[in-house]
Amino acid sequence: MSDRRRIVAMGGGGFTMEPDNPALDDYILSLTDAREPRILFLPTASGDPTAQITSFYGRFGRTASAAHLSLFRRHGSSRTLADIVLEQDVIYVGGGSMRNLLAIWAAHGLDLLLREAWERGIVLAGLSAGAMCWFEGGITRSGGPPEIIRGLGLLPGSFTVHADGEPERLPVWLHAVRRGELPGGWAADDGVGLLFHGRKMAKVVSSRPGTAALRVDAIGGELVRHRIEPRLLGRTAGRPLETPTSDAIRELRDLRRGGLRRD
Repeated sequence: MSDRRRIVAMGGGGFTMEPDNPALDDYILSLTDAREPRILFLPTASGDPTAQITSFYGRFGRTASAAHLSLFRRHGSSRTLADIVLEQDVIYVGGGSMRNLLAIWAAHGLDLLLREAWERGIVLAGLSAGAMCWFEGGITRSGGPPEIIRGLGLLPGSFTVHADGEPERLPVWLHAVRRGELPGGWAADDGVGLLFHGRKMAKVVSSRPGTAALRVDAIGGELVRHRIEPRLLGRTAGRPLETPTSDAIRELRDLRRGGLRRD
């Protein structure tokens, strides 16, 4: 039986960075068999900004049962966090300050609930801080200059984001891996997503041509690097590729469930 625990870690992209390109967001929805997937957005890392929440509903409101969880505005809510989190099919974490994200999650016990959600087979996804948080560590700019930060450790190794968009992060990460301050791991360009089944990396995809991921390990004090070419999602140069668009997601789920016949 395949491992039902799945995480999509994006170096950057999705609705907050690519408002006109739904490829990564469609890919995340396609990982669940639910006819109308329930997706929960956690905008904690950016302080629950209204604009980001509005963009989330603009992207997912017509293709899923979308909701958001604002930890800064919980006053008067009658539902527990467990009730909200554990009923979802997908949990999507936005970018921002990873240091603030982890501190606020821990204060509410949400870090433990997200681990439980993962163990139950709820798809976890996120970009930037919302991607690095699942790993043992990464490189944050929460305090200004790039620096090492520890994560939740659901996934082994380290992860650094925006490899092409914020290249100043990369040398700090490489130095930390070389010195053993962070374990080996992955760097991802904007638009690149890494899919993990359980604790193993299964696939690399991208919404943008010309992007890549990088696997780096320290062996005998030297860095060993391996470039990973992603599978391109969505459409490029007017030609459809493998991953379904928003309009096709429900049809594919119906086909999996035997709800549609093709003669």
